Amino acid sequence: MPIVTVNMMEGRSDEQKERMIAEVSDALVRSLGAPIESVRVLINEMPKQHFGIAGQSAKKMGK
Repeated sequence: MPIVTVNMMEGRSDEQKERMIAEVSDALVRSLGAPIESVRVLINEMPKQHFGIAGQSAKKMGK
């Protein structure tokens, strides 16, 4: 059972997340030959103030 964890900043729409789940799942099916029913995709969203870039939070940088 392939399990993929995606860590990303908050702010994407439900539609974008659904599309990402579908495309990541399809990539695993193609590359590993895994049955789609066995694929799991986990999304960990974090607040922008919990994501650092070049020594500053993404929130502070306006990302």
